[in-house]
Amino acid sequence: MADYIPDTDRPFAAWANNFMNYVNGHLADLGLTAADLVQLSNMQADFNAKMTAHITARAAAQSARQAKDSSRSEFKSAIRHLVRLLQVSDDVDDSEREAMGITVVDKIRTVNTAEITTRPIARVDTSQRLRHKIRFADEATPTRRAKPAGVMGCEIWVKVSAAGDAAPTSGEELSFVFMDTASPHTVEYVGGDGGKTAHYMLRWVKKGGRKGPWSETISATITA
Repeated sequence: MADYIPDTDRPFAAWANNFMNYVNGHLADLGLTAADLVQLSNMQADFNAKMTAHITARAAAQSARQAKDSSRSEFKSAIRHLVRLLQVSDDVDDSEREAMGITVVDKIRTVNTAEITTRPIARVDTSQRLRHKIRFADEATPTRRAKPAGVMGCEIWVKVSAAGDAAPTSGEELSFVFMDTASPHTVEYVGGDGGKTAHYMLRWVKKGGRKGPWSETISATITA
């Protein structure tokens, strides 16, 4: 069964005020005298005074917290401004930055030296005149466009030859086209190339210039 006296302060104070007012106004009807309510009246006054003090203190605490947060924000902004000046100053070295607890820039660049073991696979769209659109992916993840870890892009090389000529067997026979960081890549040709065959070979390139193995040769007719 629910308690008839509210639990929280404000509802309790309102309920108590109503209770005390009614009892005081109906002492004879309730078989009471004023003396019966002296202690309760003193307790009511004490509670009301302390609740008011609590509300005032809570408001003051909230105001103080907001003032503190605002002061901290301004202080941090001023610190960051000074640190920006210190970071570009020739008078400040890394040991001093470390002592102050500010960022020490890592000047040693970490290079991924692992070999590239997979090759690009490619598909050439020849549907447009004098234009090839080359879509490439990694042979280990052929259904995804993501490059292997640490790879900067894909080098595309080509040899254009007469229709029916043998395809190249090594990268030494090819000419560099482009190093693209995302698939697809479009290659444009001139009118005189119409009907010829473009033989492409691709390879991954890591940051720092390390290159992976050549892809299989992909041959496609240049639509006239």
